[in-house]
Amino acid sequence: MNRVPWIRRIAALASLGDETRRRLFDFVASAEDAVGRDDAAGALGLARSTASFHLDRLVQDGLLAVEFRKLGGREGPGSGRPAKLYRAAVQEVAASVPDRNYDLAAELLVAAVEASTADGVPAREALLRAAYTRGQAAAQAAAATEGFAEFLAAAGYRPESDGEGGLILLNCPFHRLAAGHTDVVCAMNGAFLNGAAAGCGVAPGRVEALDVEGLRACGAARPGQCCARIRPL
Repeated sequence: MNRVPWIRRIAALASLGDETRRRLFDFVASAEDAVGRDDAAGALGLARSTASFHLDRLVQDGLLAVEFRKLGGREGPGSGRPAKLYRAAVQEVAASVPDRNYDLAAELLVAAVEASTADGVPAREALLRAAYTRGQAAAQAAAATEGFAEFLAAAGYRPESDGEGGLILLNCPFHRLAAGHTDVVCAMNGAFLNGAAAGCGVAPGRVEALDVEGLRACGAARPGQCCARIRPL
């Protein structure tokens, strides 16, 4: 999915609640090159030890990354130790409670409009193709380290056993959109999940949703719960 895990995004946002860390992150993220702690401290009027502490905390929280490089173009013996430099590890951080993925929905809708315009196919068909392809590619990329349930958890669906060998999905990553545009968004979601199932090698037909085959939406048991179900083997 190439998404930072939800709990880490929450922690990152909490970290930026500290004004000093927020200012340091803004300074480093806007710099053209990696930044040393002395430059950051001087620019923000901080003590070097204070800047160092907060920069390393931003690294710990996944917002900054560290690299070591000798400055001034000097190399070899006598050129000194490499400097510890900081650069932004992410361009932006967003998190919601419960976890939502409206960015994915926007990307799929834009891809569908582009494909529909270029190929002359109906927009709905283009959307389902885009969603299936994206789900399949994302799951294949994660398949080496994740099973289907783990992929669903990383994607924000909160899968839990239904007690019969299948899964229920306790969270809908597209909840607000689905509430107002149920047919389109649930179809997109079903196509994405079917693609993900295929990418993880899950038996065809286990995803029960309003999908590329026009299957019925199951109906969530409670508000915010995904309408899809994963059938037992």
